[in-house]
Amino acid sequence: MEAKLAFSQDSPPISIICAAKVAGLPLTFDPSLAAGSAPTLWLGSGDSLHGTNPILHFIARGASFSSFSGQNAIEFGHVAEWLEYAPTFLSGSEFENACSFVDGYLASRTFLVGHGLTIADIAVWSNLAGIGQRWESLRKSKKYQNLVRWFNSIDAEYKDALNEIVATYVGKRGIGKSPAPSLKEKVHDSKDPAAPEVDLPGAKVGQVCVRFAPEPSGYLHIGHAKAALLNKYFAERYQGRLIVRFDDTNPSKESNEFVENLLKDIETLGIKYDAVTYTSDYFPKLMEMAESLIKQGKAYIDDTPKEEMRKERMDGIESKCRNNTVEKNLSLWKEMVNGTERGMQCCVRGKLDMQDPNKSLRDPVYYRCNTDPHHRVGSKYKVYPTYDFACPFVDALEGVTHALRSSEYHDRNAQYYRILQDMGLRRVEIYEFSRLNMVYTLLSKRKLLWFVQNKKVEDWTDPRFPTVQGIVRRGLKVEALIQFILQQGASKNLNLMEWDKLWTINKKIIDPVCARHTAVLKDQRVIFTLTNGPEKPFVRILPRHKKCEAAGKKATTFANRIWLDYADALAVRKGEEVTLMDWGNAIIKEIKMENGVITELVGELHLEGSVKTTKLKTTWLADIEELVPLLLVEFDYLISKKKLEENEDFLDNLNPCTRRETPALGDANMRNLKRGEVIQLERKGYFRCDAPFIRSSKPVVLFAIPDGRQQASLN
Repeated sequence: MEAKLAFSQDSPPISIICAAKVAGLPLTFDPSLAAGSAPTLWLGSGDSLHGTNPILHFIARGASFSSFSGQNAIEFGHVAEWLEYAPTFLSGSEFENACSFVDGYLASRTFLVGHGLTIADIAVWSNLAGIGQRWESLRKSKKYQNLVRWFNSIDAEYKDALNEIVATYVGKRGIGKSPAPSLKEKVHDSKDPAAPEVDLPGAKVGQVCVRFAPEPSGYLHIGHAKAALLNKYFAERYQGRLIVRFDDTNPSKESNEFVENLLKDIETLGIKYDAVTYTSDYFPKLMEMAESLIKQGKAYIDDTPKEEMRKERMDGIESKCRNNTVEKNLSLWKEMVNGTERGMQCCVRGKLDMQDPNKSLRDPVYYRCNTDPHHRVGSKYKVYPTYDFACPFVDALEGVTHALRSSEYHDRNAQYYRILQDMGLRRVEIYEFSRLNMVYTLLSKRKLLWFVQNKKVEDWTDPRFPTVQGIVRRGLKVEALIQFILQQGASKNLNLMEWDKLWTINKKIIDPVCARHTAVLKDQRVIFTLTNGPEKPFVRILPRHKKCEAAGKKATTFANRIWLDYADALAVRKGEEVTLMDWGNAIIKEIKMENGVITELVGELHLEGSVKTTKLKTTWLADIEELVPLLLVEFDYLISKKKLEENEDFLDNLNPCTRRETPALGDANMRNLKRGEVIQLERKGYFRCDAPFIRSSKPVVLFAIPDGRQQASLN
């Protein structure tokens, strides 16, 4: 077999290379694919396979020993399950749990599946070896004896082949924390298309520390995902540290629910961090700093009403409180700390420059009173720092070298540096990138919260939401999201992105591997009677995907009465020959109608007919009781305007219809769909199973996945 394996140099598919070596299949390597691309196997025939698992199955079938993919259909299914599970070891937070699970599983087994080595063993072995030092440390301990015994037996049997691969592609670092993909975006300040990749100013390898600092007042959305992935990129590029810090300075908006789901979303994105911290960890030190600045005359207490203060800042008018004595300021500060009625009228402001053209330097607010309980510290505090005050302070204390911020904060950069200077803390470099904006999309957490509170959506995971959990629930693969965001890079150019581009990337990932099924619309179907059809229904076992054996098999029933979609019945003429997909041709002999509506088609099979000559190739389902009730759900944008201007209210641009449900019937195999499984309903599109089969009276819920083509409005 002549075959070439193409992959991204930054993420070599170790399991494929190991499997090919063990199977004795020669491969040539082409590490030239773009970062984030799935591996591709090019065959001498010109055919190709995409994705790790389909390639592993192909290699297993070509091995010199037949058991490599399992001895029978049941073992083959178990192998497929292990291939899906193997990447769990590369998730930092799940690594120990995965080790514990497999250790227990191997207590009475020599191999993962059956009684011989399979690609399941190779996939799990490769991912463990690829972890590098973390696995090696566990391997020397006695913690997971069954797992280590299994690992060592494979290592001993195929020592020369496997260890050479690990040494070449893993080394000391291990693929558990692989080098980040290269940013495709170049520095566009230069007209030179060959301009170098973006660099952090003054960054040194091994000395960079960055932080991703979400406020726990909502779930992670696609805009936050860009910031998170860029922080990951720079941390890995400079072999530095990444801190996840929750900016929890506003108890009125924040909750533990948001903290837990943000951590879940960060893990979903494959981001490995070095520490999780909270701004609330630093509340005592922040209060000390505020008091110190008051004593130095660099901050003061102001009781000017909010609207009046805002107007004075806009007009450059100094507050009447600006020249209060230190003693008076400290007295009012004490009132604030105690949450008294007098203190609640006040705030702490920095004494910067009320005449500065940059309005962010016109005595910004540092501290406010808030009596709402905090999700971590309860009612201990009555005063809370603003983001602008807390962020530079905590950045400096945590050793952050580079603070990545979207360019919407540009005017506040001078304020950030000035506050650091007044605090007497070291400088932290700011690096700006453009905020990711999507058409027809709101990314403001305040506005998204409105939809949740007003029951316009289910919750923060609603498929119409731009949250990570929302778009994943709609059927987006995380790999597609990562590819899409890294293609934007760290450019400072403002960009309004189309969703179609993201869904096109997603289609390229799901189409080669997702199973094919058949459905007809429940209220728009017509029976087709085949006069020479089988007297008794019979079943054939067919592949769920003709080009991907890993998708498994399905049982298709053939009968003399079959259902067609009404749209297909409308398209045929008497005497016309049509193709019944996966069966053969049939000739329409009669079209029965009542009041202008087609009620039945009658015809006969013509299986010797050529499928090349027919105009209509139609899907169909046998008329049997085992058909599965489905609910096909389509979604539309929450707002009706592509881009809202600054002065426009999103409430004036709400889309009146954003969800449409269509009852349907699916083939009997769809009883086995799992929640989260992505399939293609032939000639209807891609769908993600949101609610699997429970009983016949409750439909399987399938969410339509956009494929990158222009979608028609649901209105």
